[in-house]
Amino acid sequence: MVSEQMRADFAYCESIIKKHSKSFYYAFSQLPPEKANAVYAIYAFCRTADDCADSDRPHSEKLESLQQLKQELDLFRDRAEVDHPLWRALRLVFTNYEMDIQAFYDQLTGQWMDLNFSIPRTMEELERYSYYVAGSVGLMLLPVLASKASADLRLSAIELGIAMQITNILRDVGEDFQKKQRIYLPEEEMERFRYTQSDLRHGLITESFVNLWESLAKHADSLYDDFYKSINLFDADSRVPLFLSVGVYRGILDAVRGNDYDCFSKRNYVSKEKMTMISAAVGNRSQIV
Repeated sequence: MVSEQMRADFAYCESIIKKHSKSFYYAFSQLPPEKANAVYAIYAFCRTADDCADSDRPHSEKLESLQQLKQELDLFRDRAEVDHPLWRALRLVFTNYEMDIQAFYDQLTGQWMDLNFSIPRTMEELERYSYYVAGSVGLMLLPVLASKASADLRLSAIELGIAMQITNILRDVGEDFQKKQRIYLPEEEMERFRYTQSDLRHGLITESFVNLWESLAKHADSLYDDFYKSINLFDADSRVPLFLSVGVYRGILDAVRGNDYDCFSKRNYVSKEKMTMISAAVGNRSQIV
């Protein structure tokens, strides 16, 4: 039985996901309450880690806050966690599910990579980075969403996270460069499609940019397609939220296309009308699965 304190702790985590990721909240709020709360707690940890790396504070302060979070995770690992809603909520998640704490450490590695950012040279380097910041999230969620699975679904969870991270990168090309001075598009791919850093700096949407963007988008789409092949192996009560999350993220790619690939001056998102269409399509599809 969940106490009033635990309800308050999970409400704290839920408020974080509602504020920072409407798409994730839209999908995973449809889980049974215990699983939804677990997802909220995991998301709250990831958001806390992300805020360490992406705040406007000086670099030294961001490193210090990330190190502090690692120390708190060490305490949690040793069952001596800080008395805080996040850690109390996560303790119940670790009690109820067969969690692997290494994925939480991998998430911190991803944030450290952002703090010490360098442009990925190859697609392999981009995927490695994407594993740490997003594939690790897939591994965190796996014991919750596939608690009864008989097959090893770790690769599916990782690939879904990587696909979503590539989608985020393709949505935020302009914002990442203008606000954070980061280029996540691999140098080899930029060279292959003859799109330069100067082009990016000036926000040029050329044929080269479209071809470069679509190359990465098609890779993300192939990972989404691969994930669909294993979705029947996830818990029955988790499939609709998973279909929704993939549908929404693929909708982000379509939104960019619908805005003529403008990732520089427009915020690309899935409209409420499109959300309704995705939800209806998922409802029809889930009846077949």
